[in-house]
Amino acid sequence: MRRRVRLPKPAVLAAAAAAPVALCVVVPRSRKRDVATCALQMWAYLAAYEMPHDDPEALQRRVHVDYPVNVDRVIGLGTPPTLRLQRLLSAPGKMRGVEKVLVWSHWLWFAVPHATTAYVLIRRRERFGRAALTTYAVFDLGALIYWLVPTAPPWYAHQQGRLEDHAHTRVRRMMIEYGEQFWKHRWGPLYSLLGGNPLAAMPSLHFATSVNAAHLLREVGPVEGAIGWTYALTLGLALVYLGEHYVVDLLAGLALTETVRFASGPLTPAALAGSRLVQQLEFRARG
Repeated sequence: MRRRVRLPKPAVLAAAAAAPVALCVVVPRSRKRDVATCALQMWAYLAAYEMPHDDPEALQRRVHVDYPVNVDRVIGLGTPPTLRLQRLLSAPGKMRGVEKVLVWSHWLWFAVPHATTAYVLIRRRERFGRAALTTYAVFDLGALIYWLVPTAPPWYAHQQGRLEDHAHTRVRRMMIEYGEQFWKHRWGPLYSLLGGNPLAAMPSLHFATSVNAAHLLREVGPVEGAIGWTYALTLGLALVYLGEHYVVDLLAGLALTETVRFASGPLTPAALAGSRLVQQLEFRARG
């Protein structure tokens, strides 16, 4: 709707951000309301995440392409890890089983942060507030960085001729290759739905939210924690190997998550004060 009728971006963001609070004011607290509040928060995040790409040409003029390439060259001792891994392990024109597993780990990410938060709600409801706070704070701060410093992923840098290190190197975007093979005619609409802003790579929210999910699962139990960390590390490898993110994107995502988790303690009094304010509004609305 915002594209069709050209709604002002601040108005859309303000309305989307107010929706979770409004729900908490007019609907009594329950697990269903908790889930719906998180869903509305993600709706607001998606609006903020996609908006910079409403004007693709303007975004392309602003996007940073070179600095992550240069940092990853240092990390990879002269060759960015994406190029090094694909050169050593991939076979052009073929999709091996391990590569399909890595692609699926990437696709499964769309459910992992939210499924983890829901799991905490079911198993340890007393921990749910902090779990939801850290999960969606990582999303929202990441979206803010995407607005301020739009940064291109490896596959885009390759398309612009900025990632090659010799004439025969070509970055494969295996998610696209396998997506077209597996989903066939459904791939185009599916990718269009999920790929709302292709120039939003720094920090990697895929990795950041998966690391946060691993922390949350570890707090629930050792088995859950082992599953969470296995997935986060597998996804980290997938993101670099598949050409979706640089290693520096992952490091920035890790730093974002750890900062949010560290700050959640000192900021708890402020969060509780905001919660009490919403509860007062809820009491008056139901008065």
